[in-house]
Amino acid sequence: MHYLKLTLAILCTTTLFAQTKKSTSSPEKLARPKLVVGVVVDQMRYDYWYRYFDKYGEGGFKRLLREGFNCRNHHYHYALTVTAAGHASVYTGSTPAIHGIVGNDWYDQKLGKGMYCVADSTVQSVGTSNSAGKMSPKNLLVSTITDQLRIGNNFQGKTIGVAIKDRGAILPAGHTANGAYWFDSRTGNWITSTFYMNDLPQWVKDYNARKRPSELMKQNWNTLLPIEQYTESTADDKPYEAKIAGAKKPVFPYDLAGIAGDAYGILASTPHGNTITKEIALEALKNENLGKGTATDFLAVSFSTPDYVGHAFGPNSVEEQDIYLRLDRDIAEILTALDKQVGKGNYLFFISADHAVMDVVELWKQNRLPAGRLNIGQMVAAAKAALKEKFGEGDFITISENYQIYLNHATLEAKKLEVADVCKVIRKRLLDFDGIADVINLHDLGNANINDYLLTLYKNGTHVKRSGDIQMVIEPGWMSGSSTATHGAPYNYDTHIPLLFYGWGIKPGETFGRTSVADTSPTLAALLKILEPSGNIGKVIEDVMKK
Repeated sequence: MHYLKLTLAILCTTTLFAQTKKSTSSPEKLARPKLVVGVVVDQMRYDYWYRYFDKYGEGGFKRLLREGFNCRNHHYHYALTVTAAGHASVYTGSTPAIHGIVGNDWYDQKLGKGMYCVADSTVQSVGTSNSAGKMSPKNLLVSTITDQLRIGNNFQGKTIGVAIKDRGAILPAGHTANGAYWFDSRTGNWITSTFYMNDLPQWVKDYNARKRPSELMKQNWNTLLPIEQYTESTADDKPYEAKIAGAKKPVFPYDLAGIAGDAYGILASTPHGNTITKEIALEALKNENLGKGTATDFLAVSFSTPDYVGHAFGPNSVEEQDIYLRLDRDIAEILTALDKQVGKGNYLFFISADHAVMDVVELWKQNRLPAGRLNIGQMVAAAKAALKEKFGEGDFITISENYQIYLNHATLEAKKLEVADVCKVIRKRLLDFDGIADVINLHDLGNANINDYLLTLYKNGTHVKRSGDIQMVIEPGWMSGSSTATHGAPYNYDTHIPLLFYGWGIKPGETFGRTSVADTSPTLAALLKILEPSGNIGKVIEDVMKK
C-alpha cells in the first residue's frame, strides 16, 4: 500500500512538472494581425460599389464584398464633408468640433490669416527644393488610431502613410508615424518633411529615379473597356464637363503626351494618379518589411485621383466610371501582394472614403430635379451692403470660407455690436437668395431654428477657435464653386460612403444599421485590443465583432 501511494505521488509530480514546463515554454500569445491596411478612396460614394458592379473583376471590389463585412448605411456625422476633415475623422473616431480639422482651409482669427490644414512653417521639405513639403499633422488636436497602435505596441510596429494629396497621407499616419509621403506635382517626385525625417529612404529615392510619372504621361488615357460598354454613365461629351490636358472637348481619348509645361499637375486627374499611388504603397510594403515584424504595422493609403476626376467630370461621367474600373484592378493587385508578402488571413484591411459627392447640378436640372449653383461672392457682397445700411461704414466681414462667414470682431467691438446683432441682419438679407435654407449663429447653435438632425451635424462640425461666426445652410441639391461637381453639404449624397472590413478577424456579412464614420477607429481599436484615439466619440460596430 505504501509502495502504491509513493508510485502515484511520483506520477502526479511528474505530470504536473511536465504540464508546468509545457506551459512555461509555450505561453499563449495574444492574437493580432501582422499588418493593418487602411484605404481611403477620395470622393467614393457608397453606390459606386454597385453602380459598376457588373464591370468589376473578381479579385478587387467583388472580393472585398464577397469576403468582407460591409457597413451599408455608413455616414458622416458632421456638415462640411471635405477631404481633410474626412481623413481626420476616419482615423480619430472623432469630429471636427474636437479634432480641429474643420476643413481643408480655415481662417485663423488670432493670426489674422488663412490656415491650410497640414501647413507647418516650422518644418522643411525633404525630397524637393520647393515649399510643397512644409507640412505636418501639428494642426490635428487629437491622436489617431495609428498613433494608438504605435503606443500600444511600444513603438515596435511601423506606420506609413501615402497619398497624392499631402493631407491624405499626413492625417491618417498621425503624429507618431515612421513616414508619410505625398506627391510633388512640380517635380513629379514623392516627398516628405523634416517632421518625419531629414532624408528620403533609399527606396523612395529609387522610385523617384525611375521617373514613372514622365513615363506614364507619354501614354494616352483611353477607356479600359470599349466605350460602348459604359452604359452606367452619361454620354461622353457633356458641355458641363471640364476640359483637361488641352483637350478641345471632354472626350476620350486624352492625349497626355502633348501637354506643355507642368505636365505632372494633370497626372492626378488621370488613372496614372492611382497607378503611382498603388506603386509607392507596394514599394513601402516591400521595402519597409511591413507585416514581417513581431508587432502589428499599419499602412495607410489614400487614392486622391477619384476626387480630381469627380470634380472635373462629375460622378455620372464615363471618365469617373473608367477611374473606378481601373481602381478595382489596383485594389486587386494590392490584395494579391498582401496575400504573398503577409499571408492571406494575416492582415486586416478596411476601405472607406473621406466624403461622397453630389451629382452635377446641370444633370439634375435637365431631369427636373431641384438644384442650383450658389454665388458666394455675390451673397457676401449683399451681406456687406446690408450691414453698411444698418450699422454704417465698417469692415464687418473678414472672409467667407466653408459656407461660413468670419466676422471682424474688432469692428463689432468698436461699434458695440454682438454677433447676434450682425447675424440677424445677414440672415434677413441672405434668405432672399435661392438655395439658402437658413443662416445661423455658430455661437448660439442651441437657439438655431433648424432640423434637429442638421443641428447635430453643424454642432459636430464647429470648432470654437477655428470655425466662422455665421453659417449658411444650403438647400439640398445646391452647391457653390466652379467645379463640374463637388461636395461639402450635410445631405446623404455627400455623407453616405462605404465602410468595409476584410481579412484577419473578419467574417463575411453586412449590416444595414446606421453607422457613423466616427465608429471606424473604435472598431479597429476593439479588433486590435488597444485604446481608442484620445478624441474618440464613436462606438464599436458590434456586428463586425461577431464570430
